[in-house]
Amino acid sequence: MPGFKAPQGAVTMYHGDTIELTRLDGGIAHLCLNQPGSPVNTLNRAVLTELKAALDCLQGTELRGLICSSGKKGFIAGADIGEFTPMFKGLQQALEAWCAESNALFCALETLPFPTVSIIRGHALGGGLEFALATDFRLASPDASFGFPETGLGICPGFGGTVRAPRVMDPESALLWVSSGNNYNAAAALTSGLVETLVDADLLLDAAREQIEQAWASPEDWQALRQRKLTVVTDAGSALELVLPLQQAANRGQGRHNPAPTLVLEVMGESLALSRDQALAAEQALFVRLARSEVALNLIGLFTNEQWLRQKNRRLLAEAGDVQQAAVLGAGIMGGGIAYQSALKGVPVHMKDIAQGGLDAGMAEAQKQLHKLVAKGRLSEASAESVLARISPSLSFDQYEQVDLLIEAVVENAGVKAKVLAEAENHLGEEAILTSNTSTISITELGKALRHPGRFCGMHFFNPVPVMPLVEVIRGEQSSEAAIATTVQFAQRLGKTPIVVNDCPGFLVNRILFPYFGAFSRLLKDGADYLQIDAAMEEFGWPMGPAYLLDVVGIDTAVHAQAVMAEGFPQRMRYGFTSAMDMLAEAGEYGQKSGSGFYRYAPGKDGRLQKQPDAAIAARIRALHPQQRSFGDAQIVERMMLAMCLETVRCLEDGIVDSAIEADMGLILGLGFPRFRGGALRYIDHIGARAFCDMAKAHADLGPLYTPPALLLDMAAKDQRFYA
Repeated sequence: MPGFKAPQGAVTMYHGDTIELTRLDGGIAHLCLNQPGSPVNTLNRAVLTELKAALDCLQGTELRGLICSSGKKGFIAGADIGEFTPMFKGLQQALEAWCAESNALFCALETLPFPTVSIIRGHALGGGLEFALATDFRLASPDASFGFPETGLGICPGFGGTVRAPRVMDPESALLWVSSGNNYNAAAALTSGLVETLVDADLLLDAAREQIEQAWASPEDWQALRQRKLTVVTDAGSALELVLPLQQAANRGQGRHNPAPTLVLEVMGESLALSRDQALAAEQALFVRLARSEVALNLIGLFTNEQWLRQKNRRLLAEAGDVQQAAVLGAGIMGGGIAYQSALKGVPVHMKDIAQGGLDAGMAEAQKQLHKLVAKGRLSEASAESVLARISPSLSFDQYEQVDLLIEAVVENAGVKAKVLAEAENHLGEEAILTSNTSTISITELGKALRHPGRFCGMHFFNPVPVMPLVEVIRGEQSSEAAIATTVQFAQRLGKTPIVVNDCPGFLVNRILFPYFGAFSRLLKDGADYLQIDAAMEEFGWPMGPAYLLDVVGIDTAVHAQAVMAEGFPQRMRYGFTSAMDMLAEAGEYGQKSGSGFYRYAPGKDGRLQKQPDAAIAARIRALHPQQRSFGDAQIVERMMLAMCLETVRCLEDGIVDSAIEADMGLILGLGFPRFRGGALRYIDHIGARAFCDMAKAHADLGPLYTPPALLLDMAAKDQRFYA
């Protein structure tokens, strides 16, 4: 359904490129925001300029009210984030002036001499929600959604959201909404007091007219709402009681690396005891402070990276075929996870294994994932049964001629995979796409077993499949554009973010990960304590340190992949010594799957495996590497991150990915690289190419893994960056 339009007979009061202001019958004005050439409305500089012109037209009139709406399916998606980076990097005085001008506009909207109503369908996010809060009333359709995503970008609302939300909504809800960065549905908006009522989309305009008439019928109530937005909410002591629990929650885990949620709660807590204008000044000061921080620039850079990647993938889709039916070869946890994801997103999927036990394990995995969704209230029992019915387990290739895309997910063995793929090809239609879910094996080599290697490419899922957002789509030497495009489209349909990479040992993510593990193994050999390494890297921002990560991945899996990487890149990735990984794998201690690795594991009260340090394991590692040496945390981080970041540059230099954006997004989505640091190449930019090369050269005695590649040396000489 298209957005709201002024009815026939409406008189135009102002007509800009993005805003149309008309006068309806009954003395009511209608302001409709409809950005041309964009699927959503944003509050960019041009829109704000037109908003000022439209508001100027409303001054001195004898209107009875104003209705604000959108010509899009959604209300307003927020400020134009594309404008943020140059603005935030510019002069502080210019940023302060922009904040002041924007806030003056919202205050002008808030103080118009007649009732104002926002009618909201779809999303009202960030600046869009702040716009709605500046009007007197908000009416929404049942499908509307709301949120303040700013803290996820390392900033805070800057158009008065921290001030108006707790004066309109229940204050506790407002504090949670602003600090969490989460989206909330229309029912939550109604419960919190954000919207007056929920109305079917077709009736919103009429309901807004009625709301204006009700306001004039009880002007003292309407004026009381306005007065509430100007005054103190509560005393300082009560505000502190509301804020403290939320601050403690915001500081847990990864949250401690992004100061925005904690600081916005601190300022909002203080502002609850201030007048509107005092509170607006406090918000502006915090916005400017956060906007100029490295964390904000990195997180905003990530947002623009995600937008760029989506646009690049969209351009591929002209070559894509439609996937109506999929198939997975090899069940178990991985195959079951892929089949579940396909069925959940509405694509029927065949799941084949050579043993009934494998099929049972695959179906059990799908059922487990569906049970989680039902338990969380995100899926009904009936819907879960429908999803499960889309998975067809079988020991044969029956009906595979109807399959459009097949994912091979058998054991990580080149010979087995080649045999399975060749057999499957004989049962598929002539247009079907074959893919291999492999983490290390060459797609070009696997393609040699096929009659039609052009219809074949890699589709590397990360474990656990339902959780991990990345899929590497690997282009072999003979992979066609249609095969790549269809696989990209299917990955997107599964709710994943695909990144197209070229074929090499480990592809992108594992090729970069194993130098990181190599740096870890070398640190242990040189006498470092793995508990200290894990703690240092977690403090740096990783969700888990390298020892813990190896236990989660599976030390046997890591040792196998390490051998592949050493064969592909012997100078950099062959250790030349027995590592702690090798020792543990030989003893059958594979990490979580066996109950012990670098740590020991036992179920906690919630049933989840809990890691515990073990003195006996530490003693065995010390016996393997008897040299003892004290390292500072900064030294550990330097050695670990140098190895990873330099290999990321090599991947870009070798054309494994086309851009710095894809390299960084691969690490963030596939490895959990600290988001607030923006990615490996953005991390180099922060340090500076020249300084980074100098840092690497200081570790030249550690071997080729620490040798800066020619691309980085050239950038250092020219004082260049990966990002503008």
